[in-house]
Amino acid sequence: MSSQPAPTDRSEDVPASDPMRVWFRFIRLHRRVTAAVGLELRALGLSIPQFDVLSTLTEQEGLTQQDLAGRLYVTKGNVSGLIDRLVEAGLVERRAIPGDRRSHALHLTSEGSRLARKALAVQTDYVSRTLGRLGSDNVAELERLVLLWRDTARSDTSAG
Repeated sequence: MSSQPAPTDRSEDVPASDPMRVWFRFIRLHRRVTAAVGLELRALGLSIPQFDVLSTLTEQEGLTQQDLAGRLYVTKGNVSGLIDRLVEAGLVERRAIPGDRRSHALHLTSEGSRLARKALAVQTDYVSRTLGRLGSDNVAELERLVLLWRDTARSDTSAG
């Protein structure tokens, strides 16, 4: 990184926007909040990937492993081992899908639902303690910008 001062917008004498600086701050913030929530989830006996599965299944049960992998942006192979461990722990069950011998529908057990609710409460509490303190106007503006960035990223065909 250069030791020169950032260029300024002469009309207001504030540093001009630097997309790379914002990118790195965003990535670091993601890592910080993920680590903080991950620490609280570990106290419940869950990893972040396990929480991702449980919380996704609270939204829609009956997904196949392939559907779940698509929603979590991971490979089916990654999901397979994760589901195996959640089944062994008694949190998720695989149910046969009539007419499909290769796939199974994923459902939360009663213990899985209970733990998912506790973990979602942990996440909600963390968000309230952090993002929730920014005020509704700031949160609305942040949401607007995140959605704009998301839509721009989705339209970037060069990423493959």
